[in-house]
Amino acid sequence: MRGGSVGAGGECGVLGWQLEKWALAKGRSVVKPWAFMARIPVILVAVLLLCARSAWGWEWRLAKLDGRDFVPLENVGAFYQFSGLQVKAKSFSMSKGNGAVQLVGEAGSVEVFIVNKTTRVKINLCFGVREHEGELWISRMDLAKVIDPILRPKEIKLSEPVRTIVLDAGHGGHDKGATSRYGCEKDYTLDVVRRAKKHFEAMGLKVVLTRSDDTFIALPERVRIANQNPNGLFISVHFNSSGKGTGLETYTLAPSGVPSYENDGPRASDKMTSPGNARDAENIALALTSHAGLVNDLRMYDRGIKRARFHVLREIQIPGVLVEGGFLSSGADARMIESAEYREKMALSLRSAVERYQTALSARMNVVSNQGQAEQGRDKGSRSVGKPVGAPAGVDN
Repeated sequence: MRGGSVGAGGECGVLGWQLEKWALAKGRSVVKPWAFMARIPVILVAVLLLCARSAWGWEWRLAKLDGRDFVPLENVGAFYQFSGLQVKAKSFSMSKGNGAVQLVGEAGSVEVFIVNKTTRVKINLCFGVREHEGELWISRMDLAKVIDPILRPKEIKLSEPVRTIVLDAGHGGHDKGATSRYGCEKDYTLDVVRRAKKHFEAMGLKVVLTRSDDTFIALPERVRIANQNPNGLFISVHFNSSGKGTGLETYTLAPSGVPSYENDGPRASDKMTSPGNARDAENIALALTSHAGLVNDLRMYDRGIKRARFHVLREIQIPGVLVEGGFLSSGADARMIESAEYREKMALSLRSAVERYQTALSARMNVVSNQGQAEQGRDKGSRSVGKPVGAPAGVDN
């Protein structure tokens, strides 16, 4: 189980900024997509490259619904070069690669799914899909903060490759966390991160544990440890407890202006900006690879990717997620969590998630690296190189 939450923040990213500019100017926004679907080997089929489309002249249609900007799904599908939007009753689907990968959902629901022939991964949007003037619409916030980073992870700006993994075992010491007839959450989380540590070190990565034994570590101290590793990823491991709940869920920090998933409604804190919101795009990309891997490897009910303002997600300055590996309040889940084999699978899945994350963002890392080399070359009088192919129009790199 998790702890602590207030505050929020963030911007809508490159695509969101361009849509904002379009709306303010009451004209056209231009977006230059070097578009593709990130490769998730065990979940989605192969890499799906979406052909680059000319940015100039691309027109986004916006509608103001209950004070928020929405974009028609047909417009979204065309931009990312999915096949035509299919609508039956309130359900919709868009496909890529002759149906190899689909994006499906339902009007009035926040749930959308990335589906292939064998796997279905749930993503909970910030706001529900809306019906308006005979069309289905998605919020501009969801387009910029969820859909775009997932479909175009190589457009995420990243300064350097990942070198460190900060593993956070939830609870500890006097704080037992959730309990079952078999054991305590604090012990299971520590076991998982110890196992994961070995796998990450085998990748050549530095691994930092916020706790390595049965010690209580306050939330601010966990954040401090994470922020000492600027080229790292933060993964907080927990197990759930709630009535008849079952299954897996992955949390990422809620963007500014988005309510936490577990709140009953909007709060003033929703509009605040937190340090973690600077990594909104990386956060959702890491959440997708983490959650997709867990769902596929552990074969448990998929509760989806969700957003919250837990202290450890809100205050860290590196990309991070909080994963819930099942419910200790569920007899079936608790029996699996008690199994060392299950915890080993969870640890291996986290390693695979980071590998897929690195692959998805590798092109952007290479571009940044090449730019740095070009800058050094100019200092030595060498000929400069141009702007990287695929850089978003109107944005300096």
